[in-house]
Amino acid sequence: MNKQQEASLEVNQSFPLTIKRLGINGEGVGYFKRKVVFVPGALPGEEIVALATKVNPKFTEAKIKNIRKQSPDRVAPPCPVFEECGGCQLQHLRYSRQLVEKRDIVIQSMERHTNFPIDSLDIRETIGMKDPWNYRNKSQFQVGLREGNVIAGLYGLNSHNLIDIPNCAVQHASSNRATTAIKKILKDLNISIYNEKKKKGVVRTVITRVGFQTGEVQVVIVTSTEELPKKERLIQAIKEQLPEVKSLVQNVNDKHTSLIFGEKTVHLAGEQVINETLGDLSYELSARTFFQLNPIQTVKLYDEVKKAAALTGKEKVVDAYCGVGTIGLWLSGEAKEVRGMDIIKESITDARKNAARHNRSNVSYEVGKAEQIVPKWIKEGWKPHVIVIDPPRTGCDDGLLQTILKAKPKKVVYVSCNPSTLARDLQTLSKLYKVEYIQPVDMFPQTSHIECCVSLEKK
Repeated sequence: MNKQQEASLEVNQSFPLTIKRLGINGEGVGYFKRKVVFVPGALPGEEIVALATKVNPKFTEAKIKNIRKQSPDRVAPPCPVFEECGGCQLQHLRYSRQLVEKRDIVIQSMERHTNFPIDSLDIRETIGMKDPWNYRNKSQFQVGLREGNVIAGLYGLNSHNLIDIPNCAVQHASSNRATTAIKKILKDLNISIYNEKKKKGVVRTVITRVGFQTGEVQVVIVTSTEELPKKERLIQAIKEQLPEVKSLVQNVNDKHTSLIFGEKTVHLAGEQVINETLGDLSYELSARTFFQLNPIQTVKLYDEVKKAAALTGKEKVVDAYCGVGTIGLWLSGEAKEVRGMDIIKESITDARKNAARHNRSNVSYEVGKAEQIVPKWIKEGWKPHVIVIDPPRTGCDDGLLQTILKAKPKKVVYVSCNPSTLARDLQTLSKLYKVEYIQPVDMFPQTSHIECCVSLEKK
């Protein structure tokens, strides 16, 4: 037998494996005959017998057959559907150790996507939560029927099987309560439920959003048709059973798509918006507005941005990918001027309203791409001292990175929700900027996601 055959595994083959670290999706990572193996549910330090489920020339995927030596940090996940749901990846890992492993995920990304000497990088300890449960202010649960009962939850891991989640451990209690009540109302009124396979029926999704500080709840019912059967009775039942619901909205999505929202939104009852407070700033949230999902950690994250920006009151600041203006407003009290931009028109409308409500006359917003708007401002003689970027998971547009390198602000503060694209972009920015430090912040306990705030100083 040659060495190549000896080293290759086959599907359904058992083999011993020691787990070295967690991968970016929260799976255990080990090496068998020098080839990487990914095992969901396995934890660093564990010695297991693995069963190969997929064999690729570069890697193997496997599942746990049995655990020979268990991690001292393994705990019983409190959620009864933890393994089926896939929404949380790390409930079986003690929270203090989750924070350690998340920092390691950031280190791995820097090792893989940059040529920085890792020992010279100041990657700080992850900022965690005192109570890492019930922290999410928004749920988007698909609705279905099972044995005559209305269920609501998420599609299972790698499947189209809807998992009923009666009490989600990471959602705010008000969110769980509202979803449970609405399921019962839909059943009692016998309102048509959408069937994903047959593409028939009416109610597709129930979305709840909670203002942590205000206690206000917004409910969005996504339907496949403009007509909502028994609409008046539905509205009345929600008002009676859920007095905390201050805003009730219908959204129409008649397309066969995995996107949750459709183009048309209809106001059913109460206000158009709910209110939320972060620190001493308040925000109006309409049904489609993006807002951070963990308000408690958002305050910690934005304070880290403020620390990294180190403003003295004299600086001109750019808030790129500004959304509804949360970060820019957070910094505006200590900046000479803040200018933000976003490609979503509704976000800029909300950002302008938020700035006006707080009488921040030194803040302004434009619709468009940063890589087009910033050069225009520079041409007009307005040069930024600090640029703050908080891009989507795909990272920064290369045009924006080149714009930053041309604009040469003294400081760049990069907020990232994806360590891989963060590392890639830092490598590009390192032509002109030194990474002062990386501060991981745990915005999503029990999951493998990690947010970072990076302070970059012009060399």
